[in-house]
Amino acid sequence: MKITIMDTTLRDGEQTSGVSFTATEKLNIAKVLLEELNVDRIEVASARVSEGEYQGARKIFTWAKEHGHLERVEVLGFIDGDISLKWIKDTGGKVNNLLMKGSLKHCQLQLKKTPEQHIADVKEVLRLAREMGIRMNVYFEDWSNGMRNSPDYVYQLLDALKDESIERFMLPDTLGILNQQETYDFCLDMVSRYPEVNFDFHAHNDYDLATANVFSAIKAGISGIHTTLNGLGERAGNVPLSSVIGVVKDHFKYEMNVKEDRLYHASKLLESFSGIRIPSNKPLIGESVFTQTSGIHADGDQKDDLYFNDLLPERFGRKRSYALGKMSGKASILKNLEELGIELSKEDARLVTERVIELGDKKEIITKEDLPYIISDVLRGKRVEEKIKIKNFQLSVARGLHSVATVAIEIDCQVYEGTASGDGQYDAFMKALWKIYDKLEKKHPVLTDYVVSIPPGGKTDALVQCMITWNYEGNLIKTRALDPDQTVAAIKCTTRMLNIIEKEK
Repeated sequence: MKITIMDTTLRDGEQTSGVSFTATEKLNIAKVLLEELNVDRIEVASARVSEGEYQGARKIFTWAKEHGHLERVEVLGFIDGDISLKWIKDTGGKVNNLLMKGSLKHCQLQLKKTPEQHIADVKEVLRLAREMGIRMNVYFEDWSNGMRNSPDYVYQLLDALKDESIERFMLPDTLGILNQQETYDFCLDMVSRYPEVNFDFHAHNDYDLATANVFSAIKAGISGIHTTLNGLGERAGNVPLSSVIGVVKDHFKYEMNVKEDRLYHASKLLESFSGIRIPSNKPLIGESVFTQTSGIHADGDQKDDLYFNDLLPERFGRKRSYALGKMSGKASILKNLEELGIELSKEDARLVTERVIELGDKKEIITKEDLPYIISDVLRGKRVEEKIKIKNFQLSVARGLHSVATVAIEIDCQVYEGTASGDGQYDAFMKALWKIYDKLEKKHPVLTDYVVSIPPGGKTDALVQCMITWNYEGNLIKTRALDPDQTVAAIKCTTRMLNIIEKEK
């Protein structure tokens, strides 16, 4: 069996509170979905919503036509005669996902119509669509409540429309109310009563059951699933594409066209455009999901991959890592040392492990890059040479003026100074620092991420934890530091990064 994916990140996903994509962002997300991830179809807009929605859809359809993807791009339309249809046609679209009422309550109380009147209105839109050459799917909005409270109404809709020019009937759990058993029973009812009809299932996550409900829908025989990248969507969101990949490929062993090795790249792109951070423990795409923390797990992996499952990070363009902290064992230390190319005797490894655990008990954040420093300190051997030191710096800030920084930096025992202004104290510091580097013709990395945090409930005098991610010639370097002053913590991160680069050279 093959499962097809209709991704609605650009329509339903954009209903996430605080998310609004520009036309250019929409186009780039569409390109990634169709060409990199290779999802089967995408839904990119709601007809008539705004001028921005119109321009975004038009941009996508122009590109899709040039690249042979036009039939894979869909728009949500409404029962409004030919108004939505003309909007879709004007943007260049060819497929309308018509929104109709899937529960009797919605039909009677929101539309204030009888089922017969509603069906007649739908058939009129279908007739107009045929005349305009637009392909049609239909959403049964609130279908889950319809099956709970008015199943005869749902059957009436399908009986009246199953022989019309509708390619797919889309069954949404609009309010995210279903559980796994209900989803299975309702979907099985649909595919058993109407075996010739193509059904899609559209899950929302209000009870955190969206992925489980997708499992039940597929088990019942549904072959089309709607997703969003990173689970974006109204309220608690939609089922994430990442979770559906795991269910389809690993639990059912079914086929799908999605290229899973491009998933992480697509998810990070969407994180950037949406401003919605991916939780670190989000399956497949979270920062920490391929990080082993327990020392016994690292030991099992080292002996025979005893703690691996089918979700190997390499499938998704990622890499396994081993966290360092109070749960670390010797195996975790050894895994990290292997990556650094450092060898230790058994006794030395024991001493280093004890120090890492000690630091972890103090809630210190320990990274792989910290290990050379810890090793040097623990073994009282030769210190990791700090070729670069920030000797002094002066920062100034004034309302209405650019911040100014003067920096004195020591490189191989020679002191250099630089002064620069910037948008904030740290920006000014970095510009002064890079002035020095440019004069010395030294390469410098690019800052790619900057995160600060304080302990929950912390006061104004709390320590600030700063974590900065750098890209140096294609390699990512993460450095962390603590200080009561955020800017000073960032400067400490920067100093650590510069010395890591010098050491690797």
